[in-house]
Amino acid sequence: MNDSFVIGVDYGTDSVRSVMLNARNGDEVASAVFYYPRWRDGLYCDAASNRFRQHPLDYVEGLTATIRECITKAGPLSASAVKAISVDTTGSTPVAVDKTGTPLALLPEFENNPNAMFVLWKDHTSTKEAAEINAHAEKFDVNYLQFVGGIYSSEWFWAKLLHILREDESVRNACYSWVEHCDWIPFLLTGGTAVSAMKRGVCSAGHKALWAKEYGGLPPDTFFSSIDPLLKGFTERLFKETYTSDKPAGNLSEEWAHRLGLSTDVIVGVGAFDAHMGAVGGQIEPYHLSKVMGTSTCDMLVAPMEEVDGKLVRGICGQVPGSVIPGMMGLEAGQSAFGDTYAWFKNIVAWPVNNLLQKSSVIDAATADLLKKEINDSIISTLANEAAALPLKENDELAVDWLNGRRTPDANQLLKGAISGLNLASDAPRIFKALVEATCFGAKAIVDRFNHEGVPVKGLIGLGGVAKKSSYIMQVMADVMNMPIRIHTSEQTCAAGAAMFAATAAGLYKTVEDAMAAMGSGFDNHYNPNPANVTLYARRFEKYKRLGECVS
Repeated sequence: MNDSFVIGVDYGTDSVRSVMLNARNGDEVASAVFYYPRWRDGLYCDAASNRFRQHPLDYVEGLTATIRECITKAGPLSASAVKAISVDTTGSTPVAVDKTGTPLALLPEFENNPNAMFVLWKDHTSTKEAAEINAHAEKFDVNYLQFVGGIYSSEWFWAKLLHILREDESVRNACYSWVEHCDWIPFLLTGGTAVSAMKRGVCSAGHKALWAKEYGGLPPDTFFSSIDPLLKGFTERLFKETYTSDKPAGNLSEEWAHRLGLSTDVIVGVGAFDAHMGAVGGQIEPYHLSKVMGTSTCDMLVAPMEEVDGKLVRGICGQVPGSVIPGMMGLEAGQSAFGDTYAWFKNIVAWPVNNLLQKSSVIDAATADLLKKEINDSIISTLANEAAALPLKENDELAVDWLNGRRTPDANQLLKGAISGLNLASDAPRIFKALVEATCFGAKAIVDRFNHEGVPVKGLIGLGGVAKKSSYIMQVMADVMNMPIRIHTSEQTCAAGAAMFAATAAGLYKTVEDAMAAMGSGFDNHYNPNPANVTLYARRFEKYKRLGECVS
């Protein structure tokens, strides 16, 4: 294969990153990141009510800026060698669109309306609607929740749609259809003008929207309209067919080719969620749990279809054929807060620094800013070093990690976190230690559920910022799990996975597995469990479960 370039675009919670890779060997040619300015400024969000919305302009501006920067960095001849672009996004992050597939927030009358914007994955304003869907599903002979673990979450597609329709009459009247972020970006890049022609990915459709081939597509309209008449007719305006992400969504439109400085010959692949493409970028193997550890975690597992036929894992985020690797079953789980837990505690510890330094009469404003940045940048690493040095005792402070609800096992976004065993010796490192252990205990609960349901977890693969940056957290994870963890070399497994899918969609590789083998960068670190800690953590895990029962 001659040198051909592919671009993977990874939309995260705070930013979008594009990477340009050499499709022949996976070498990174260029990368660029864009932080969403409206999101950074806290616009359209209200954390107190669990409302987190993102403006589509943040996405569009970031897409343009990062791809153009990659091409500039790669040099003048790079544009002609770009063969394909694929995109991953957070999810479920849907938006209301009109018949043309245009998000309502891009229309003048809705440009500042949060209900017309993308409803971010971590938005939990639809807990009431999710509870109604769960109760309603019990009335039907067909279990329409069977492939999503038996519990529908407020983080997902239909609950968010119903909440927005109820919340805002103006959006309700203008909303023709409801679209996932990962499906809208390829539609945008290919110049789509009718939402009815949008190619929806099986990843988002199966894991969040209840699509399954066993139902012939989505559940029937009567299922949804009998929950609330506001949902009547939506199944007809959504989709019946879905596509795996090794397929092209189309070619780059003339408008976007001109905007990016690329050719209309560039293939745009079908989109998917970040953790699903990230698992491919991290070179997932059957029965090895691929853990993308960022603000939350998404845990992916793939298994041969014939080996899991008839097995339904309760309380996870779905099992969908082809959602990760075409031809294999993709199973998803995860935690609603992981890195967010540490960030929450950092903000508490740093409150005096962030709020009082500017009022100091001892130092000037410029020095205060520098000091504020220096302290904030070092808090987590310092806490981790101090926590790692603490002796481990069975009756240490104990926490439950549900600060943003519980994703899996058994989704419940109304649950709250807790810390017990506090005393006058409970300082910041000891509490941080309890929070780290809690997030690892939450991860173990997921592994235990897979094992209990007959889908064995045979290994762990660590991906994402936390896995790369914190040896302390990863060692605790290995000890709690009593299982080795391999850490993937790539800093950008989600974007790299998107690039691998792009290479496959463009026909540079026959299968995703071929692209993964040729373009993967391997593993550069691993953590083995410390036998001295395994038994003690097992006892603390039982205490964690009992504490969880008390606060749930």
